[in-house]
Amino acid sequence: MIERGTAIVLIGFMGMGKSSVGQLLAERTGWRKFDTDELVAAKFALPIAEIFARFGEDRFRDAETSALRELPREGDSIVVTGGGTILRAKNVQLLREIGTIVCLNADEERLFERLASRRNRPLLQTSDPRATMKELLRSRETIYKKAADIMIDTSDLTHEEVADEVIKELKTLSVQR
Repeated sequence: MIERGTAIVLIGFMGMGKSSVGQLLAERTGWRKFDTDELVAAKFALPIAEIFARFGEDRFRDAETSALRELPREGDSIVVTGGGTILRAKNVQLLREIGTIVCLNADEERLFERLASRRNRPLLQTSDPRATMKELLRSRETIYKKAADIMIDTSDLTHEEVADEVIKELKTLSVQR
């Protein structure tokens, strides 16, 4: 059995609101927030899209794994991950060591609406972003579900409501443990 930390770890596909919800959770709990995308961007001193363009996805994923290894295992924190963090089994193991994994998800239509307005998603810079999104989402769904301790559907919720739901679900989970 893996020793679990006390952090709240947010996973899920891009566009689920992990960063916004993570910020709200940090404000409500007073816990420190770590965002793996921000940590990797700081390490390279470049935006994520530029890291992908210059160095490729594999190099980005290596830096992401390195960032996870450096996160504290002691003390309370909020950890926000990038959408593909869970693609490496080692990362899922590291996330479990850090804390309770909460997966945010949404229906495809709502998700595409959220993503369509943004141009900063390197994996969606294709001739057919919707088809690419569907393919990526389908390829990752099972991995998200297997990694998650808690699943929360964000389709019809505001960021504030998602943060409320995360806190409620964590309380329920802690009572069950």
